[in-house]
Amino acid sequence: MSETRQPRATVTPTTAADVLADGVEGGEFQGMFVRKGSIAAFIANAKALAGLEPGTPDYQVIADAIRDLKPALEALTLFDVVTVRDPAVAAILDAA
Repeated sequence: MSETRQPRATVTPTTAADVLADGVEGGEFQGMFVRKGSIAAFIANAKALAGLEPGTPDYQVIADAIRDLKPALEALTLFDVVTVRDPAVAAILDAA
């Protein structure tokens, strides 16, 4: 029985530590300083929005936070590889 060998990979994946070293609070991406946690904050806010009634003060606070994160997410080129499926979140981003 012969063993088939896979060719060795010639690329190295990027790790979180490659992007931001331990102890670093953020980095510059496309000329903009982006704080660590921006993507996690966006996801948390998008999930929080789903449980809120449009037009309420709570909804507006979360919508504003999502809107405020858009430039950082664009600097990270997140939307080049990710599509927002939640229509409310997509509408907030489109209007920003």
